[in-house]
Amino acid sequence: MSIHGILGEQTTDYPTEYSPQTLYPIARSIGRDAIGWQDDKLAVGVDWWHAFEVSWLNLQGISQVAMARFSIPASAPYIVESKSLKLYLNSFNFTEFASWDIVQQLVAKDLSACVQAEVTVELFALEDSQSRLLITQPEGVCIDNALTDSAEKVALVAHPDASLLNGNKTDKYDGTAEVSNRAPVTFYSNLLRSNCPVTNQPDWGTLSVTITSTAPVNHAAMLRYVLSFRQHNGFHEQCVEQIFADLSQHYEPSALIVRAWYTRRGGIDINPCRVSDINLLPQPSRLIRQ
Repeated sequence: MSIHGILGEQTTDYPTEYSPQTLYPIARSIGRDAIGWQDDKLAVGVDWWHAFEVSWLNLQGISQVAMARFSIPASAPYIVESKSLKLYLNSFNFTEFASWDIVQQLVAKDLSACVQAEVTVELFALEDSQSRLLITQPEGVCIDNALTDSAEKVALVAHPDASLLNGNKTDKYDGTAEVSNRAPVTFYSNLLRSNCPVTNQPDWGTLSVTITSTAPVNHAAMLRYVLSFRQHNGFHEQCVEQIFADLSQHYEPSALIVRAWYTRRGGIDINPCRVSDINLLPQPSRLIRQ
Protein backbone atom coordinates (compact mmCIF):
# COMPACT_ATOMS: atom_id res chain seq x y z
CA MET A 1 0.00 0.00 0.00
CA SER A 2 1.26 3.49 -0.85
CA ILE A 3 1.75 6.28 1.69
CA HIS A 4 -1.64 7.54 0.52
CA GLY A 5 -3.35 4.29 1.45
CA ILE A 6 -6.32 2.90 -0.43
CA LEU A 7 -6.78 6.07 -2.49
CA GLY A 8 -3.57 5.23 -4.36
CA GLU A 9 -4.57 1.66 -5.21
CA GLN A 10 -5.82 0.82 -8.70
CA THR A 11 -8.20 -1.90 -7.46
CA THR A 12 -10.27 -1.79 -4.31
CA ASP A 13 -11.94 -4.43 -2.18
CA TYR A 14 -15.19 -3.15 -0.71
CA PRO A 15 -15.83 -4.47 2.81
CA THR A 16 -19.21 -6.10 3.46
CA GLU A 17 -19.03 -5.92 7.26
CA TYR A 18 -18.04 -3.27 9.77
CA SER A 19 -14.32 -2.55 9.16
CA PRO A 20 -12.78 0.25 11.25
CA GLN A 21 -9.32 -0.86 10.14
CA THR A 22 -10.15 0.53 6.69
CA LEU A 23 -9.64 4.11 7.93
CA TYR A 24 -6.26 5.44 6.82
CA PRO A 25 -4.62 8.48 8.45
CA ILE A 26 -2.39 10.99 6.66
CA ALA A 27 -0.14 13.24 8.73
CA ARG A 28 -0.99 16.93 8.45
CA SER A 29 2.73 17.62 8.78
CA ILE A 30 3.23 16.49 5.17
CA GLY A 31 1.23 19.45 3.84
CA ARG A 32 2.34 21.90 6.50
CA ASP A 33 6.02 21.14 5.97
CA ALA A 34 5.52 21.99 2.29
CA ILE A 35 3.94 25.32 3.24
CA GLY A 36 6.85 26.11 5.54
CA TRP A 37 4.97 28.48 7.83
CA GLN A 38 3.94 28.45 11.49
CA ASP A 39 2.19 25.14 12.16
CA ASP A 40 0.50 26.39 15.32
CA LYS A 41 -1.32 29.14 13.39
CA LEU A 42 -2.49 26.63 10.79
CA ALA A 43 -3.92 24.42 13.53
CA VAL A 44 -6.74 26.82 14.49
CA GLY A 45 -9.99 25.85 12.83
CA VAL A 46 -12.11 22.89 11.78
CA ASP A 47 -12.53 20.60 8.78
CA TRP A 48 -16.22 19.85 8.23
CA TRP A 49 -16.94 16.72 6.21
CA HIS A 50 -20.42 15.93 4.89
CA ALA A 51 -21.28 12.36 3.93
CA PHE A 52 -24.41 11.66 1.90
CA GLU A 53 -24.20 7.87 1.49
CA VAL A 54 -24.49 6.65 5.08
CA SER A 55 -26.44 3.43 5.59
CA TRP A 56 -26.64 0.45 7.94
CA LEU A 57 -29.17 -2.21 8.99
CA ASN A 58 -31.52 -2.08 11.95
CA LEU A 59 -32.17 -5.24 13.97
CA GLN A 60 -34.91 -6.22 11.50
CA GLY A 61 -32.39 -6.19 8.68
CA ILE A 62 -33.96 -3.08 7.13
CA SER A 63 -31.60 -0.55 5.58
CA GLN A 64 -31.36 2.81 7.33
CA VAL A 65 -30.19 5.91 5.45
CA ALA A 66 -28.76 9.13 6.80
CA MET A 67 -26.51 12.05 6.05
CA ALA A 68 -23.66 12.97 8.36
CA ARG A 69 -21.36 15.79 9.38
CA PHE A 70 -17.92 15.08 10.83
CA SER A 71 -16.11 17.97 12.55
CA ILE A 72 -12.36 17.36 12.67
CA PRO A 73 -10.27 19.92 14.59
CA ALA A 74 -7.41 21.50 12.65
CA SER A 75 -5.22 20.68 15.65
CA ALA A 76 -5.58 16.95 14.94
CA PRO A 77 -2.19 15.56 13.87
CA TYR A 78 -3.82 13.52 11.09
CA ILE A 79 -6.51 13.79 8.45
CA VAL A 80 -8.37 10.76 7.16
CA GLU A 81 -7.90 9.66 3.58
CA SER A 82 -11.19 10.35 1.80
CA LYS A 83 -11.56 7.04 -0.03
CA SER A 84 -10.76 5.07 3.09
CA LEU A 85 -13.55 6.98 4.82
CA LYS A 86 -15.94 6.07 2.02
CA LEU A 87 -15.02 2.40 2.31
CA TYR A 88 -15.36 2.58 6.09
CA LEU A 89 -18.86 4.04 5.80
CA ASN A 90 -19.77 1.41 3.20
CA SER A 91 -18.71 -1.28 5.66
CA PHE A 92 -21.76 -0.37 7.74
CA ASN A 93 -24.18 -1.16 4.90
CA PHE A 94 -24.85 -4.79 5.85
CA THR A 95 -24.10 -4.61 9.57
CA GLU A 96 -26.91 -4.49 12.13
CA PHE A 97 -27.04 -1.82 14.84
CA ALA A 98 -29.66 -1.37 17.54
CA SER A 99 -29.98 2.42 17.19
CA TRP A 100 -28.83 5.57 15.41
CA ASP A 101 -27.06 6.66 18.59
CA ILE A 102 -24.89 3.56 18.57
CA VAL A 103 -23.84 4.23 14.99
CA GLN A 104 -23.09 7.87 15.75
CA GLN A 105 -21.01 7.02 18.81
CA LEU A 106 -19.11 4.28 16.98
CA VAL A 107 -18.20 6.51 14.03
CA ALA A 108 -17.05 9.23 16.41
CA LYS A 109 -14.85 6.75 18.29
CA ASP A 110 -13.28 5.33 15.12
CA LEU A 111 -12.63 8.69 13.45
CA SER A 112 -11.19 10.11 16.66
CA ALA A 113 -8.81 7.16 16.90
CA CYS A 114 -7.78 7.64 13.26
CA VAL A 115 -6.94 11.36 13.46
CA GLN A 116 -5.86 11.20 17.12
CA ALA A 117 -8.21 13.98 18.22
CA GLU A 118 -11.83 14.28 19.28
CA VAL A 119 -14.14 14.21 16.24
CA THR A 120 -17.75 15.31 16.52
CA VAL A 121 -20.25 13.25 14.50
CA GLU A 122 -23.82 14.26 13.68
CA LEU A 123 -26.27 12.02 11.83
CA PHE A 124 -29.22 13.64 10.04
CA ALA A 125 -32.41 11.98 8.90
CA LEU A 126 -33.39 12.93 5.36
CA GLU A 127 -36.45 14.78 6.60
CA ASP A 128 -34.21 16.91 8.83
CA SER A 129 -31.92 18.02 6.02
CA GLN A 130 -33.77 21.25 5.25
CA SER A 131 -33.18 22.62 8.74
CA ARG A 132 -29.94 20.93 9.79
CA LEU A 133 -28.05 20.81 6.48
CA LEU A 134 -29.42 24.02 5.03
CA ILE A 135 -28.01 25.21 1.69
CA THR A 136 -26.77 28.79 2.00
CA GLN A 137 -24.98 31.40 -0.10
CA PRO A 138 -21.46 32.70 0.61
CA GLU A 139 -21.38 36.16 2.08
CA GLY A 140 -19.57 39.23 0.74
CA VAL A 141 -18.45 40.34 -2.71
CA CYS A 142 -17.86 37.82 -5.49
CA ILE A 143 -14.49 38.56 -7.14
CA ASP A 144 -14.95 36.24 -10.14
CA ASN A 145 -15.49 39.16 -12.54
CA ALA A 146 -12.64 41.27 -11.20
CA LEU A 147 -10.63 40.81 -14.41
CA THR A 148 -13.49 41.40 -16.85
CA ASP A 149 -12.18 44.81 -17.98
CA SER A 150 -8.57 43.67 -18.18
CA ALA A 151 -6.88 42.89 -21.49
CA GLU A 152 -4.46 40.60 -19.67
CA LYS A 153 -4.57 36.84 -20.31
CA VAL A 154 -4.22 34.81 -17.13
CA ALA A 155 -1.51 32.20 -17.53
CA LEU A 156 -1.67 28.66 -16.22
CA VAL A 157 1.01 28.08 -13.59
CA ALA A 158 2.15 24.88 -11.92
CA HIS A 159 1.97 26.08 -8.33
CA PRO A 160 0.21 28.76 -6.25
CA ASP A 161 1.99 32.11 -6.62
CA ALA A 162 1.67 34.45 -3.63
CA SER A 163 3.53 37.20 -5.52
CA LEU A 164 0.36 37.70 -7.57
CA LEU A 165 -1.17 39.33 -4.49
CA ASN A 166 1.02 42.37 -5.21
CA GLY A 167 -1.18 43.18 -8.21
CA ASN A 168 -0.42 45.11 -11.37
CA LYS A 169 -0.04 48.85 -11.84
CA THR A 170 -3.21 48.93 -13.93
CA ASP A 171 -5.35 47.29 -11.23
CA LYS A 172 -8.01 49.46 -9.67
CA TYR A 173 -8.64 49.59 -5.94
CA ASP A 174 -12.31 50.29 -5.48
CA GLY A 175 -13.91 50.99 -2.14
CA THR A 176 -15.24 47.48 -1.65
CA ALA A 177 -11.76 46.05 -2.15
CA GLU A 178 -10.18 48.01 0.66
CA VAL A 179 -10.26 46.92 4.27
CA SER A 180 -8.98 48.42 7.48
CA ASN A 181 -8.80 47.56 11.13
CA ARG A 182 -12.12 49.38 11.56
CA ALA A 183 -14.19 47.01 9.42
CA PRO A 184 -13.56 43.47 8.18
CA VAL A 185 -14.50 42.74 4.56
CA THR A 186 -15.62 39.41 3.12
CA PHE A 187 -15.21 38.28 -0.47
CA TYR A 188 -15.45 34.94 -2.23
CA SER A 189 -14.68 33.09 -5.45
CA ASN A 190 -16.32 30.05 -7.01
CA LEU A 191 -13.21 29.44 -9.14
CA LEU A 192 -11.00 27.61 -6.68
CA ARG A 193 -9.61 24.51 -8.37
CA SER A 194 -6.80 22.14 -7.49
CA ASN A 195 -5.90 18.52 -8.11
CA CYS A 196 -5.86 15.49 -5.85
CA PRO A 197 -2.18 14.77 -5.11
CA VAL A 198 -2.80 11.02 -5.44
CA THR A 199 -5.20 10.55 -8.37
CA ASN A 200 -4.71 13.97 -10.06
CA GLN A 201 -8.49 14.30 -10.30
CA PRO A 202 -9.78 17.89 -10.20
CA ASP A 203 -11.24 19.33 -7.00
CA TRP A 204 -13.56 22.33 -7.34
CA GLY A 205 -14.57 24.60 -4.51
CA THR A 206 -15.79 28.01 -3.37
CA LEU A 207 -13.30 30.05 -1.36
CA SER A 208 -14.36 32.68 1.16
CA VAL A 209 -12.10 35.17 2.95
CA THR A 210 -12.92 37.60 5.73
CA ILE A 211 -9.99 39.89 6.47
CA THR A 212 -9.23 42.86 8.67
CA SER A 213 -6.03 44.67 7.71
CA THR A 214 -4.61 48.12 7.14
CA ALA A 215 -3.39 47.00 3.70
CA PRO A 216 -5.81 47.35 0.76
CA VAL A 217 -7.03 44.18 -0.92
CA ASN A 218 -7.00 44.15 -4.70
CA HIS A 219 -9.79 41.95 -6.08
CA ALA A 220 -8.08 41.47 -9.44
CA ALA A 221 -4.85 40.41 -7.75
CA MET A 222 -6.74 38.10 -5.42
CA LEU A 223 -8.49 36.44 -8.36
CA ARG A 224 -5.17 35.86 -10.13
CA TYR A 225 -3.86 34.28 -6.96
CA VAL A 226 -6.90 31.98 -6.63
CA LEU A 227 -6.51 30.94 -10.26
CA SER A 228 -2.87 30.03 -9.66
CA PHE A 229 -4.10 26.93 -7.76
CA ARG A 230 -5.63 25.39 -10.90
CA GLN A 231 -2.80 22.94 -11.57
CA HIS A 232 -1.62 22.57 -8.00
CA ASN A 233 -1.64 19.11 -6.42
CA GLY A 234 -2.79 19.42 -2.83
CA PHE A 235 -5.35 18.06 -0.41
CA HIS A 236 -8.29 20.34 0.38
CA GLU A 237 -6.97 21.11 3.85
CA GLN A 238 -3.49 21.94 2.55
CA CYS A 239 -4.85 24.35 -0.08
CA VAL A 240 -6.85 26.29 2.51
CA GLU A 241 -3.85 26.38 4.84
CA GLN A 242 -1.62 27.60 2.01
CA ILE A 243 -4.05 30.44 1.32
CA PHE A 244 -4.29 31.26 5.03
CA ALA A 245 -0.49 31.37 5.32
CA ASP A 246 -0.02 33.48 2.17
CA LEU A 247 -2.69 36.03 3.14
CA SER A 248 -1.34 36.21 6.69
CA GLN A 249 2.16 36.99 5.47
CA HIS A 250 1.12 39.40 2.73
CA TYR A 251 -1.53 41.46 4.56
CA GLU A 252 -0.50 41.00 8.21
CA PRO A 253 -4.19 41.06 9.20
CA SER A 254 -5.45 41.59 12.71
CA ALA A 255 -8.18 39.03 11.97
CA LEU A 256 -8.55 36.44 9.22
CA ILE A 257 -10.99 33.69 8.25
CA VAL A 258 -10.29 31.45 5.25
CA ARG A 259 -12.74 28.70 4.40
CA ALA A 260 -13.63 26.58 1.39
CA TRP A 261 -16.58 24.46 0.39
CA TYR A 262 -15.40 21.73 -1.97
CA THR A 263 -17.76 19.84 -4.25
CA ARG A 264 -18.67 16.28 -3.49
CA ARG A 265 -16.60 13.30 -4.60
CA GLY A 266 -17.57 9.74 -3.71
CA GLY A 267 -20.57 11.00 -1.76
CA ILE A 268 -18.39 13.14 0.53
CA ASP A 269 -17.55 16.85 0.53
CA ILE A 270 -14.77 18.47 2.58
CA ASN A 271 -14.96 21.99 3.96
CA PRO A 272 -11.82 23.24 5.74
CA CYS A 273 -11.83 26.49 7.70
CA ARG A 274 -8.86 28.26 9.32
CA VAL A 275 -9.14 31.28 11.60
CA SER A 276 -6.72 33.61 13.32
CA ASP A 277 -8.75 33.24 16.53
CA ILE A 278 -10.97 30.29 17.42
CA ASN A 279 -13.66 32.76 18.52
CA LEU A 280 -14.01 33.77 14.85
CA LEU A 281 -14.99 30.25 13.78
CA PRO A 282 -18.20 30.43 11.68
CA GLN A 283 -21.00 27.89 11.61
CA PRO A 284 -20.74 24.95 9.20
CA SER A 285 -22.86 25.20 6.08
CA ARG A 286 -23.44 23.85 2.56
CA LEU A 287 -23.51 25.63 -0.80
CA ILE A 288 -25.59 24.93 -3.90
CA ARG A 289 -22.87 22.86 -5.61
CA GLN A 290 -22.82 20.50 -2.67
